Amino acid sequence: MPAPALVLWDIDRTLLNAGGISRELYARAFERVVGRPLDIEVDLTGRTERASVTETLQRSGISDVAPMLAVFYAEMALAAVALRDEMHRRGRALPAARETLADLAADGVVQTVVTGNVRPVAEVKLAVFGFTRHLDLELGGYGDVSADRADLVRLAVGRAEAAHTTTFDPARVIVVGDTVHDMRGALDVGVRAVGVATGTTSLEELAAAGASAVLPGLTDLAAVRAALFGPPAPAAGVQAPVPARPGG
Repeated sequence: MPAPALVLWDIDRTLLNAGGISRELYARAFERVVGRPLDIEVDLTGRTERASVTETLQRSGISDVAPMLAVFYAEMALAAVALRDEMHRRGRALPAARETLADLAADGVVQTVVTGNVRPVAEVKLAVFGFTRHLDLELGGYGDVSADRADLVRLAVGRAEAAHTTTFDPARVIVVGDTVHDMRGALDVGVRAVGVATGTTSLEELAAAGASAVLPGLTDLAAVRAALFGPPAPAAGVQAPVPARPGG
């Protein structure tokens, strides 16, 4: 690869499926913090914990949310540890995700996460499904920092550049995720966005959100590499293929 590359992975439904455990984490944390069962449902897809927890508490009649966030996150972390066996039983690593990370790591690609999860919950999920080896979690952007995923991308890029004493070309910084929030977070920072339709968002929706490339999954490594880094340069005297027109 001609220049250093940084891949920022979303976690849920991009690398793994945690078996729907996130809502149980919310329910347990809410009851511990607020003192009553959670009786509302908040959309968690692609959002940061700061955004989702704030909405959950506000819609539950709590006006002064800020003092409660840290304790809510801590209770979510405790719940994740308590439910790790259940997570393992119900969830799974997504096809070829671990192999993809290993292949990129062999080429020296720096990899971390940009995730809506708070770090302790992210660490439990990644450990349960065997993803910690090739991800530098010290560099990650986590969901307690901001309601805006772009802030998490900026944070992760800054940490990676400081740790590796280099400046990553924005074209060589790639956010990979399964929701429009992931795509917007990347585009708002000016880095490459790659969508994988392994969650509830379709290929068409990811493309419409501005993804540089979209994939049905991570099982075709050549397609993954092309999506992340662009097609390989053609050999001398060989014309590069022209993308087909829609419907062509």
